Amino acid sequence: MILSPYIQERLKGKCGIDLREPADAERLVLDIEKTTGEHIGVNTMKRMLGMIDDEREPRLSTLDIVAHYLGHQDWEELKLFDKGSNSAFGDDDEGVLQTSNLPEDSIIAVSYPPDRVLKFRHLGGGRFIVEQSEHSKLHMGDVLTVTHFVKGYPLLASDVTRDGESLGAFTAGKERGIDFQIL
Repeated sequence: MILSPYIQERLKGKCGIDLREPADAERLVLDIEKTTGEHIGVNTMKRMLGMIDDEREPRLSTLDIVAHYLGHQDWEELKLFDKGSNSAFGDDDEGVLQTSNLPEDSIIAVSYPPDRVLKFRHLGGGRFIVEQSEHSKLHMGDVLTVTHFVKGYPLLASDVTRDGESLGAFTAGKERGIDFQIL
């Protein structure tokens, strides 16, 4: 089983590695172990990234480790955010904003039920600073890394930094997803 493009993009965003070469898989495995305290074999990761042609299915416990690394409780929860492993977010999808195409200093307003409102300013490279936070666990001044904003899906930040300290991954709008607009 090869991980979906969505999950591979999340892994890239979290570890900051392109994941194109076998050495990238080794660095990812080390970061997963450092972050979660859990171990995935390098060859297993290479298989899941499509670097090794092998049709063996990974164990559920291995998939759970990937989910933990991305800030989810388990693989089943992560799959809820990956709406179909045969699709990936792209620029042609309506309601999708890929942050790599977003100019610096762009302002994004995000809302989600019941009454959450956030405004982010793009710092570049998919990094955003929180400029407004109403009824959210995010604080003004938090810096988060986001690869995509997708209407109707949760907001997935691969990392949140507060006062120079990483708080890890953050998910908002788990139940009904978010709405967003560029201001």
